[in-house]
Amino acid sequence: MDNLDSAKEILKAIEMPERQQNDISAYTLLALADISQDKNWSQSNNDWIGIHEIIQFISNNYDQTYAENSRESIRKDAIHPFRHAAIVKDNGEATNSPNYKYKLTDEFLNLIQSYDTPQWDKSLNEFLSSHESLIRIYSSQRELTKKPVQINGEIFSFTSGEHNELQIQILEEFAPRFAPGSECLYVGDTAKKDLFINNEKLEELGFEISTHNKMPDVILYCEEKNWIYFIEAVTSTGPMNPKRIIEINQLTENVDAGKIYITAFLDFKTFKKFATDLAWDSEVWIADNPDHLIHFNGDRFLGPR
Repeated sequence: MDNLDSAKEILKAIEMPERQQNDISAYTLLALADISQDKNWSQSNNDWIGIHEIIQFISNNYDQTYAENSRESIRKDAIHPFRHAAIVKDNGEATNSPNYKYKLTDEFLNLIQSYDTPQWDKSLNEFLSSHESLIRIYSSQRELTKKPVQINGEIFSFTSGEHNELQIQILEEFAPRFAPGSECLYVGDTAKKDLFINNEKLEELGFEISTHNKMPDVILYCEEKNWIYFIEAVTSTGPMNPKRIIEINQLTENVDAGKIYITAFLDFKTFKKFATDLAWDSEVWIADNPDHLIHFNGDRFLGPR
């Protein structure tokens, strides 16, 4: 049996779904374990490795070429299911960071090192018997991984996840470029709705503060220009469409400051999914290209209408 087939057999043995027993998942596992064609599974290791390096490893060792634009397929079809199954973990960096890497969990490494040895059946049974608890443990570790961020001079911690990573990018990358001198009035967290909220300033500006109101993901205020930036961080839902702008206008009908509506995305691919839903007279910011904005019509660029 060659290494590709044995990788598929391992994935089947640990009861991965059938769609994760395919070539791309098997090649990804081989790359994560550093198993070239001349190695056996007892030589597996779990060094940190990124998606680009996985693609290079597969090409160099198995003569199977995946284009660079296949990175999302590898991440979605292999890495994410592996993480959910507690056989892979990440290093906690932002997902769009070049330093974002993965490695096999120690428990899974110990299992695959026993493959094709007399210890395999025993190791497999032990792994499967503790698999559900491992999933809970690694899931909890992902939730508890936090990144400190400075908001108006104070340090706050966001839990991990793409949505929060995008909000961090808004505060650290968007604000200095396109809202210089602004202060943050509100930002949420996927684990804590109101991570930071300046109720006093919001009420002073005329906001109707209510637990029933859905605040935009990030609100910035530039006192010098008297502009408010309403920013939705979109990874899967919730762009600045016409309905959302109406909701925000109702929330801020007593606010006299100029209002700017912005949808932020992690990458251009996500933006394209929502492009037809976006409202006119709004702006788009993409974290992968932080120095640029996309303007959706209107009588002026980046300013209240």
